[in-house]
Amino acid sequence: MPNVLFLCTGNSCRSQMAEGWLRHLAGDHFNAQSAGLEPSALNPLAVEAMREVGIDISGQRSKNVTSFLGQHFPYIITVCDRARDSCPIFPGICVREHWPIDDPANAEASHDERMQVFRTVRDEMGARVRGFIEAYSDHPTMPQSRRAE
Repeated sequence: MPNVLFLCTGNSCRSQMAEGWLRHLAGDHFNAQSAGLEPSALNPLAVEAMREVGIDISGQRSKNVTSFLGQHFPYIITVCDRARDSCPIFPGICVREHWPIDDPANAEASHDERMQVFRTVRDEMGARVRGFIEAYSDHPTMPQSRRAE
């Protein structure tokens, strides 16, 4: 099962959502992880937005990218420019992708308005994860039935 690392600055929203989406859509066919350059707490609005689509990320925690150094990740996906520019080197050959998505935690508005920003990011992240699965579905452990999702 290939490792996938989603990396951002805080590991509180975007990378957590991506990890949750990949676990939900690809099951046991990818080992989804997320980390941050400067991890902070999991954002409760990210948990709430993901729960709305039936994905529970409340058990995930923010992790520092240094805890993964030395491990092989065939796929590394950065979701902010700072993570892309500061991503450490991991051993082995890997596919690197960059998904520049605005940080929903930066939204300053009412709870309802902030939730709409989180929903937009959640949906964009879901679409990108689906595209990732489709692009890399030729992996021998990816079952045909999951490829069409």
